[in-house]
Amino acid sequence: MRELGIGLIGTGFMGRAHALAFRNVSAVFELPLKLKLAALADADPQRARHCADTWGFDTAHSDWQKLIDDPKVNLIAITTPNHLHYPMAMAALAAGKPVYCEKPLAVSLEQANAMRLAAKAAGVVTRVGYNYQHNPMIGLARELIQNGELGQIISFQGEFSEDFMADPASPWSWRCDAEHAGGALADLGSHLLAMARHLVGDIEAVCADTQTVHGQRPATAGSQEQRNIAVDDQVHALLRFANGARGTFSSSWLKHGYKNHLSFEISGTRGTLAFDQERLNELRLYRAGQDGFQCLLAGPNLPGYAAFSPAPGHQLGYNELKTLEVHDLVMALAGVGQEGTDFEQAWEVERLATAIRLAAQESRWVRIEEV
Repeated sequence: MRELGIGLIGTGFMGRAHALAFRNVSAVFELPLKLKLAALADADPQRARHCADTWGFDTAHSDWQKLIDDPKVNLIAITTPNHLHYPMAMAALAAGKPVYCEKPLAVSLEQANAMRLAAKAAGVVTRVGYNYQHNPMIGLARELIQNGELGQIISFQGEFSEDFMADPASPWSWRCDAEHAGGALADLGSHLLAMARHLVGDIEAVCADTQTVHGQRPATAGSQEQRNIAVDDQVHALLRFANGARGTFSSSWLKHGYKNHLSFEISGTRGTLAFDQERLNELRLYRAGQDGFQCLLAGPNLPGYAAFSPAPGHQLGYNELKTLEVHDLVMALAGVGQEGTDFEQAWEVERLATAIRLAAQESRWVRIEEV
């Protein structure tokens, strides 16, 4: 069995999620490749060494380029702040190594385009961390839509809101810098745009409004110094799909009470599907003629679920979705699967986000082909 050396860059929340997924995937799936946690990189050498030891990586680096150059590393996993995705991925692709990058792909459409072209030229597998699509319940939703259970799809209503920036006293961070991130649209909304494309199909045009509610935040926790904010706090948009469906889109990181409210309702001429990531093991289905919605529970009859539990209703969680994403990545690297969002598809999501920003700036409908 060929060994795949994993190189992980970044040790924050997403770095830990990746490390868990790489460790867990071999325990729950029969894989065609043997995974080896070869190297980990963090700018802080002490943290790099600590996380490498704790998470089971052989080598620690404080220079990410050294990790990419490490001959024992065959796959580069990038979990750093958004502005670092581009230089790291481009260096990995130049070295001819597959890349597994967190979303959003980049901080500009120009960077995203360069990344997808470099990936195509390198001819290697790429994947982007849109892990919510790997939920077995989302797979069921897609199957129901494609099998015509809802009839002709006519509408998509989607929202992704959280409240981690709701307090105006929350301090400035890299997420508040337009050169390092992209506001609620990039941080949360990119997941929802990817989900809309995954379930309903291509989007042709958008009309949108964005708003920065809190124009300043404390420079640090408790500081009297204020820093200006140049990214959106909330976004609302109208969507026109290529198949004729219409949609609404909203995203906010200010909405009190919501922790992971990636939700949608998809309606067709014969029924409606409803989902909320805060209840990720449930899908609500209404068929025309019923008295109300039917609640479908996740169970071992759905692909992926049985690897974790043999019984329905026992429920998967966030880290299991990440493990399912890594499983699909490994299968693609072995040449026996195509599931997951690659750089080409992630670039399409960035085109949508760019079109939404342009539509908001110019107060008009923008066709995606314009950007």
